[in-house]
Amino acid sequence: MDTKLFDSERKVMEVLWEADAPLTAKEIAAKLNDIVGWNKNTTYTVIKKCVEKGAIQRREPNFQCFPLIRREEVQTAAAVELVDKVFDGSASLLFASLLSGKQLPPEEVRRLRTLIDELE
Repeated sequence: MDTKLFDSERKVMEVLWEADAPLTAKEIAAKLNDIVGWNKNTTYTVIKKCVEKGAIQRREPNFQCFPLIRREEVQTAAAVELVDKVFDGSASLLFASLLSGKQLPPEEVRRLRTLIDELE
């Protein structure tokens, strides 16, 4: 499974992840019509691409869609790609960029320290 998803594919997956249950293609189309104004054909085309990538499994009856990848897998793949492309593979440069000029609340600093400690 290629965990790299285009923005449109991620929108479909977000609807499934938020539902935390299988949805029919019709239900996904209705939600995406409300959220981003897509018509049914656009949504069905994107669902088909997700099925081809192995991100969604389609089952009958009623064209039910089941997510086959977790949100965290997609987030991790996107973060690795960002670090590789923009920060020459350096996570510390990414963090420095995120933190420069931004005052973090003490609880966020503690959370980041805990994450770093767990990695060591």
